[in-house]
Amino acid sequence: MNLPAPVKTFFDADKGAPDKAPLDAFAPDAIVEDEGRTHAGHTAIGVWWRAAKAQYRHTAEPCEIREEQDRTLVRAKVTGQFPGSPALLTFAFRLVDGRITALRIGA
Repeated sequence: MNLPAPVKTFFDADKGAPDKAPLDAFAPDAIVEDEGRTHAGHTAIGVWWRAAKAQYRHTAEPCEIREEQDRTLVRAKVTGQFPGSPALLTFAFRLVDGRITALRIGA
């Protein structure tokens, strides 16, 4: 699957050390929306990444990609320690100048 570089970095980091958030893929003022919460900036995104990894011990494997307006939508199979695992989730990335400026994760 041909993922844009920052999206590939995001999913590749998912397979690495759980405390190593892929912050290089994100713009400094990026926003992540996940589970009804918003995380803004590198510090908050790093905290979110590590907390989610510790709680769910999950991995995400991209299954399909499509472009929609100004977003890159990736459907991924997420497997971990949570009810309903594995689940297909949509990762909606907004990319600007080769970095993730926004990410919304949902069903």
